[in-house]
Amino acid sequence: MMNKKRILFVLIAFLGIPMAMAQSMDVEKDIKELSTQKWQWMADKNADSLAVLFHNKAKFVHMGGTWGKDREVDIIRGGFIHYKKADVHEVMVEVLNDNTVILWNQITLLAVVGERDVTTPFMVTEVYVKEDNSWKLANLTFSKLMTRD
Repeated sequence: MMNKKRILFVLIAFLGIPMAMAQSMDVEKDIKELSTQKWQWMADKNADSLAVLFHNKAKFVHMGGTWGKDREVDIIRGGFIHYKKADVHEVMVEVLNDNTVILWNQITLLAVVGERDVTTPFMVTEVYVKEDNSWKLANLTFSKLMTRD
């Protein structure tokens, strides 16, 4: 009797693995698409869509400091930083669990900061959390990459 239970448990476990892997791949795809959409909204200065995407307790880490959602939205809306174009070179995604995903982008960012055009290579870390059945950006950290000129 015990062997039948073990066999049934093993069968159920093996059948569940492909489903879990497929769900993880779907989440990875969804988060990659959401990140791409975020870069476009930033380029378009679409502060209203970004305000919906950003978690209320989100933190944004830039070379010039760290601040929360309201300030980031105001900076984008006011044009103090205009994320004109993010050339994405590499994307890596790790699904931590059903509600948390980390995405890393290696990018070259063309931005207008104040009145200056600036091109900077970054590794960008994005943390997404699922809240009320939708993904929210909880953290966006820009880490400048050192390059040889």
